[in-house]
Amino acid sequence: MFQGEIAALSAAALWAFATLMFGRLGKQLSPLVLNLIKGSMAIGFIVLTLVVRQQLLASLPMESVGLLLVSGVVGIGLGDTAYFATVNALGARRALLLEMLAPLMSAVMALVFLQERLSAIAWLGMALTLVGIVWVVSERSPQLNAGPASARGIILGVMAALGQAIGSVLSRAALADTTVDPLWSSLLRLVAGLVCIGGLCLWRRRSQPLISKQVVSARLLGGVAIAAFFGTYLAIWLQQVALKYSPTGIAQSLLATSPIMVLPMALVIGERITLRAICGAMVALVGVWLLFSR
Repeated sequence: MFQGEIAALSAAALWAFATLMFGRLGKQLSPLVLNLIKGSMAIGFIVLTLVVRQQLLASLPMESVGLLLVSGVVGIGLGDTAYFATVNALGARRALLLEMLAPLMSAVMALVFLQERLSAIAWLGMALTLVGIVWVVSERSPQLNAGPASARGIILGVMAALGQAIGSVLSRAALADTTVDPLWSSLLRLVAGLVCIGGLCLWRRRSQPLISKQVVSARLLGGVAIAAFFGTYLAIWLQQVALKYSPTGIAQSLLATSPIMVLPMALVIGERITLRAICGAMVALVGVWLLFSR
C-alpha cells in the first residue's frame, strides 16, 4: 500500500542530495558531459544489480520497450540536458520553479492520453503540494536570484518541464498493468537517453569545447560517481517504481518535492532557513498528506 507514493518521496530526497552535488560539478563540466558521465555510471550500476539479481535476461513486451526508449530520449536525453542548461542560465532556484510545470503537464497529458482520472482530493493535494514548493523556491535571495531572467533560460526551463512530463507519461504507459520491472525500465530509459546525449555531444563539439580547461581529476569523477549512484541509479529506479504503482500526476507531484527535502540538508550544513521556507514546506506537507489519504 502506497508503494508508489513512498518511492516517489524517496526519489525526491535522493534528488535533493544529488542536486547539491550537481550544482558544484556543473561548474566544471558542461550539462551534456555531466549528463553523459552520470548516465554511463548509472547504467553500470543497474547492469551490476541485474547480474546480482539474476535478471540480466528478460522477456519484455516490444510495445513497452518502444515507449521506454522514446521516454528516455525525451525525458533524460533532452529533458535533463535542458534542465542542467537552465540551472546554468537562471540558477538552481529559478530552474526548480519552472520545473513545477512538469506535474501539471503530466496530469493533463495522462488524463488525455491514458484516461487517468484523479479524485477532487487528489487534485487538491497536488495543488497544495505545488503551491508550497513554489512558495519555497520563489523566495527572493540576492545571491540565488542575481540578475534578470533571460528568455533563453525560460525557454530551456519550459522545455525541461515538458520533457519530464512526456517522459513520465510514456513510462507510465509502459509500466502500468504490465510485467515490466522498474529496474529494466530504468535501464532502457538511461540507454536511450545516453545515445541521445552522445549524439548531442558530437554535434556540440563542432562549435565549442565540452569540457573546461580545468583538469578532470579523480576527485571530480568520484564526486560524479557518488551523485550518479544516489541521484541517477537509485532515484530513477524509485521514480519508475512510483510511475508503475501510482497515477502519473500524483507521482510527479511527489517527485517534485525535492526543494522541500533540501531544507533540512541545508540546515545541517549551516544555512539559515527562513520562516517563509518553513511555511511553504508545511503547506506542501499538507498536500502530500492529502495525496496519501485520497
